[in-house]
Amino acid sequence: MRSIAGSAMLLLCLQANASGQGISSAEYTARRDSLAARIDSGVVIAFGAPDPTEIHQSGQLPAFRYLTGFLEPNAAFVLVKRGGAVKGILFTATRDPRRALYDGFPPDSTVVARETGLSVRSLPALQQVVDSLMRLRLPVYQLRDFASADAAESDSMTRGARFMGDLAERYKAMELQVGDAHPIVDSLRARKSPAELKLLRRSIDITTGSLTHAMRSAKPGMYEYELQAEVEGGFRRAGADGTSFGSIIGSGPNSTQYHYERNDRRMAAGDVVVMDVGASYQGYAADVTRTIPVSGKFTPEQRAVYQLVRDAQAAAEKVAKPGASAQAWSDTARAVEARGLTKLGLIESPDATFDPPWASMCQSNAGACKQAFLYMAHGLGHGIGLEVHDPPHFGRGATGARGSGAPRPFSRQLDSGPGGGRPWWRPPARSAARRGSARPGSACTRRGCPARRGGGWPRRRRHRRAVTSWRR
Repeated sequence: MRSIAGSAMLLLCLQANASGQGISSAEYTARRDSLAARIDSGVVIAFGAPDPTEIHQSGQLPAFRYLTGFLEPNAAFVLVKRGGAVKGILFTATRDPRRALYDGFPPDSTVVARETGLSVRSLPALQQVVDSLMRLRLPVYQLRDFASADAAESDSMTRGARFMGDLAERYKAMELQVGDAHPIVDSLRARKSPAELKLLRRSIDITTGSLTHAMRSAKPGMYEYELQAEVEGGFRRAGADGTSFGSIIGSGPNSTQYHYERNDRRMAAGDVVVMDVGASYQGYAADVTRTIPVSGKFTPEQRAVYQLVRDAQAAAEKVAKPGASAQAWSDTARAVEARGLTKLGLIESPDATFDPPWASMCQSNAGACKQAFLYMAHGLGHGIGLEVHDPPHFGRGATGARGSGAPRPFSRQLDSGPGGGRPWWRPPARSAARRGSARPGSACTRRGCPARRGGGWPRRRRHRRAVTSWRR
């Protein structure tokens, strides 16, 4: 009995870490203060991730993590601003003691309050607290609990969506209007603080180090999943949480499928293989692409296409700087790409068009009907951070939930928000005829966007030596 009691006490002591590591409590407080400063008065209601539906433990929702740092599931957060005073309340769920033997014991509320700087209440008290706040007739905002920005339109039956729908129904007589707090939080998340940049650099270094090892091991006869194992094993050995998205290891014909994830083809001599992968380190995502010849040496045709991608990327890098629009960045790369494709005989001319099945797109984006579009039908880059497609979002189209089709500048003016970082960008990811190699990331500063991680490939003569025989 004494042994059993001792074991139980040990389990109670081994409680989960309540908050995200690497970011200080003071920075989380500054983030919440920045959100409060952008609303005159009101109530912001946010929900965290639910319990995982399978054995694999899912991560915390990005916007919720950004404001609280709290990683446990089934939590909610309420921020109240009234008369200039700001208060944050974190609502946490209890866990069945029997279930805790499997999933671990939740952190003590006193520990959570100390680590987050928030008042802590039990989750069942949420409705009562929100109902009392509704009587104040303050504006109401929500942070929808979709898993990622890419799922913003489809996640309509979430726990948070049901709670907010019921709330609007109960207070229909008040003509309750619920605003969207995501644009405000997204504008804050677009600026990376020094602490965030440090975590991003670590996630990128882990990714590029693991990729370098995998590149040296690639050979004809290997399966794509063997390279995947090399990459992902390297992530964990270096201390990463795991992958930031499903690893894409596409060889031969699979190398032209943007989101190929089966990774089960046997690679052959003469193939190129695209490795589009990213480590997640303390919640921050990397996204790096490498394209290599399986045999260790590019054919002349492959090298020509690879060099075209590098030239387009280099041209875009010269434009990418604070104050320049993302549209200018994209247009520059696409112009180089179109001229190069014409020279290689892959399209008729830089402005040659065709009649695609998506002709309706061409009314708002004439480039979607150009022949060159077939060779790069994706965007040129995106932010990385707590999501692999992190704010700022651009190029989603005017009707997108989190983005706008309008040109976006690389940098907005600094404000009183937390930290002094700049948007972190992922450069061009894929090639024309066959997807090309990408540099892993750029940190934009007032002087431009020159800083990268992972030792990008050298240019010109040195570059050609590197990409034709790196396994020496």
